[in-house]
Amino acid sequence: MQPTYEVAEKQKALFVRGGGGAEGEQEMEEEVAETAVPNVMETAFYFQQAGVGLSSDESFRVFLALKQLVEQQPIRTCRFWGKVLGLSRSYLVAEVEFREGEEEGEEEEGEEPMEGGEALEAPPEEEGEEDEDRLADVVPKPTWKPPPAVPKEESRSGANKYLYFVCNEPGRPWTRLPHVTPAQIVHARKIRKFLTGRLDAPVVSYPPFPGNEANYLRAQIARISAATHVSPLGFYQFGEEEGDEEEEGGAGRDSYEENPDFEGIPVLELVDSMANWVHHAQHILPQGRCTWVNPLQKTEEEEELGEEEEKADEGLEEVEQEVGPPLLTPLSEDAEIMHMSAWTARLSCTLCPQYSVAIVRSNLWPGAYTYAIGKKFENIYIGWGHKYSPDNFNPALPASIQQEYPSGPEIMEMSDPTVEEEQDLKAAQEQALATAEEEEEDEEEDEDEDQDD
Repeated sequence: MQPTYEVAEKQKALFVRGGGGAEGEQEMEEEVAETAVPNVMETAFYFQQAGVGLSSDESFRVFLALKQLVEQQPIRTCRFWGKVLGLSRSYLVAEVEFREGEEEGEEEEGEEPMEGGEALEAPPEEEGEEDEDRLADVVPKPTWKPPPAVPKEESRSGANKYLYFVCNEPGRPWTRLPHVTPAQIVHARKIRKFLTGRLDAPVVSYPPFPGNEANYLRAQIARISAATHVSPLGFYQFGEEEGDEEEEGGAGRDSYEENPDFEGIPVLELVDSMANWVHHAQHILPQGRCTWVNPLQKTEEEEELGEEEEKADEGLEEVEQEVGPPLLTPLSEDAEIMHMSAWTARLSCTLCPQYSVAIVRSNLWPGAYTYAIGKKFENIYIGWGHKYSPDNFNPALPASIQQEYPSGPEIMEMSDPTVEEEQDLKAAQEQALATAEEEEEDEEEDEDEDQDD
């Protein structure tokens, strides 16, 4: 079977409505009343005016695939995040949020790396050995401790605020991506890899990436979302229940709500000034988290440890607190890229500005677009998942080769002598001993003669 017919057979189920008669009418009324399925076709219509997005056929299939996802999972909100291109297959990404109280399921995580300070077990010893031999066979305990690992952010907060499901084609099963960790984001910033389209594919890179392609894709989604999810000024506002802007950790406010009094901004004003657009996604700090944590701060359990570990921690320097831009920061404050603005705004049609749509394109992440007209706006990303670099990307160089330990007699290992060398040495020692004895006898005879005289 050709691949086209194979995909068509799988997508055929998307066009079939379950049930019939009175049950089918009841389901239709429930769907019309309330549904979490996004209006993908409306979003595609507005993006199509700017020449951005997928074809109408593919957009409709994505719409049906998202409808299938909402029916399978306890989803409260759903949004078509975009499409990440791959070498053999691409990824359709859905950004969802589960209902309150719904269990998100336990993730299958790899084993945590063993913390430093744990001594290697000594080999078993036979009974009857001397104490000196036992002391010599014990492996010494290492005194070096690795820096403490930065904990990942909890679900529904920071970089893990939303859940992401991906599939290669509409009609294929959706796969949930795991939560992202700070180490994965930090390493993803140091490498550039094309995606293959297989979530279980290894990521071969230097520095080594802690995970497979699913983790790398999730890290790239978090980075793109934090940098390119923007909205018109005034669409979102901070709630009245929020406290001061600056909280402990310097994270500031981390939540917002829709402004019911938002009346929209004219498209000409949206195009003229970048100050009319704001970021509504939290900035990811160099630490790999949206909210900074002190890795050296000990918990109550760790404070009860002995003095030995406290002495070992004295050598660690204090970490400076990282602070990023707060939520709802205007795009006009974004850093430039080699004397080029980080964003480009334009109208979808300059001939009829009264019916046009304002389009904003990210120059930092090519493929990220946002449209706005009246009270509507939407973000989408269609690209390879790579950040723009004014200079060619240069992979990190490997670490310098360590110097050999200076050789000396105290560490030099002596080679075993041969049998001939041992015999020669024994004969030389016997000859030297005989010569010494003869010399002693001659000295005694001389002394006796002197006494006789």
